[in-house]
Amino acid sequence: MAHPKRKISKTRRDKRRTHIKAEIPTIAKCPTTGQPHLYHRAHWFEGKLYYKGKVVMEKEVAL
Repeated sequence: MAHPKRKISKTRRDKRRTHIKAEIPTIAKCPTTGQPHLYHRAHWFEGKLYYKGKVVMEKEVAL
């Protein structure tokens, strides 16, 4: 039977196991625009960047 030559620390073991529970990201709905987006991410809608339901930035149009 296989036997480890060195002990693997709890931290190292747990770091390896973190990827097992990865799942589909949750989708949120913007309260202002009603558009679906990822949690904690800004999203563009009609030339404006929204974050937490507020306009953060507007896209400039080149003349």
